[in-house]
Amino acid sequence: MSDNTSFDDFRVTSTIEVDALLNRLCGAHALVTLSTPDGHHCTTMLRLVDRSRGALQLDAPRDTRGLRALLACGEIVAVSYLDNIKVQFDVETPMLVGDGDDAVISARLPTVMYRFQRRAAFRVRPFGSQAPSASFLHPALPEMQLTLRVLDISLTGVGLLLPANVPPVEPGLRINQTRLQLDDATELEVSLLIHHVTTLQPQGHGTRLGCELRADREHERTLQAYITQTQKRQLALAASKA
Repeated sequence: MSDNTSFDDFRVTSTIEVDALLNRLCGAHALVTLSTPDGHHCTTMLRLVDRSRGALQLDAPRDTRGLRALLACGEIVAVSYLDNIKVQFDVETPMLVGDGDDAVISARLPTVMYRFQRRAAFRVRPFGSQAPSASFLHPALPEMQLTLRVLDISLTGVGLLLPANVPPVEPGLRINQTRLQLDDATELEVSLLIHHVTTLQPQGHGTRLGCELRADREHERTLQAYITQTQKRQLALAASKA
């Protein structure tokens, strides 16, 4: 986000809108990443939105030891995505309720949410014979070098194709030193935070890794130029077919 952009531009405070966003997350079974400033994180899903009680419930991960460390932190942020749009809210007064498969994280309904939608975040789908790729070491198998095709990309996020025959990559992981190859002449080093993993159809085709993308200012300008140029090419192609 640029220094000139206020968080107020993305703030959602209407109870109706907050409930609508939460219910969409719940209905879509969207993965939600909970994280703290000191590095604790877990991936879960929203199970219940109860306006009458002013509470929500999230599925509790099986690793309750790591979960308890996360819940003990005084500042927890939840991040998810709806139609490639980042949604964020603070998790207030969280507590672990129940145990085993019935365990849930109960928390107060947020009064404020953030929906980060701006022109700079518009995604484009690369086309042509030289599709961009992202290369990094598999986080679970550091001896395995991955080079994944870019399915879509924006200034703040990227979708990657993980083939079906490659060991899975778990949500919530941060991958530094990722080499993003936009074309033969343009290579950037970025970091990725994997937010969600979605199975692609038809079955067996692979999975889409939805990642938050972070780059320095210089690489960010290069990425923005690539996105703008790709948009222009797509518009020109659509006009030629009209």
